[in-house]
Amino acid sequence: MGDSLSAAYNMAIEQSWPALMQNQLNRQNTGVKVINASISGETSIGGLERLPALLDKHQPQFMVLELGGNDGLRGYKFSQTRANLASMIRLAHEADAKVLLIGVRLPPNLGPVYNQRFQQMYQQLAEEFAVAFIPRFLEGIAASDPAYMQADGIHPTSLAQPILADRVLEKVLTLLPE
Repeated sequence: MGDSLSAAYNMAIEQSWPALMQNQLNRQNTGVKVINASISGETSIGGLERLPALLDKHQPQFMVLELGGNDGLRGYKFSQTRANLASMIRLAHEADAKVLLIGVRLPPNLGPVYNQRFQQMYQQLAEEFAVAFIPRFLEGIAASDPAYMQADGIHPTSLAQPILADRVLEKVLTLLPE
């Protein structure tokens, strides 16, 4: 469940980190199938509205939750975004799916205090629900090499996708039964 950071924004779907992670899982013979239910522009409320049907249809073992960035960019209240993400985590748990929560950082033009509070929201949710957590999804990508980011400064390029796939796969493997 994600937004444009997971929905292959401005690139072929085969280049996206979820598709690359699926390739890695296949090579490791895990039997895990990645279902990318990400939509560019998705907000936490949109994800929450779609989630029950997705859980019912796919009955996942785990859910990677990468949402909230568009809420922040649109100035939604933290309490609303937090409540939506918390509800999504609860729904996944009720469906016996483990959750990997991915924290996103907003562009610096929104200010350090806003960004800090936004990131703390993810940290608090991860602690409250004891879920696997990647605090800063684009860490080491957004500010390290311009080739890793599209011209908009928000979306990673296809060159960054293998790094993101490795980052998520490392956490996903800890969720799989041994």
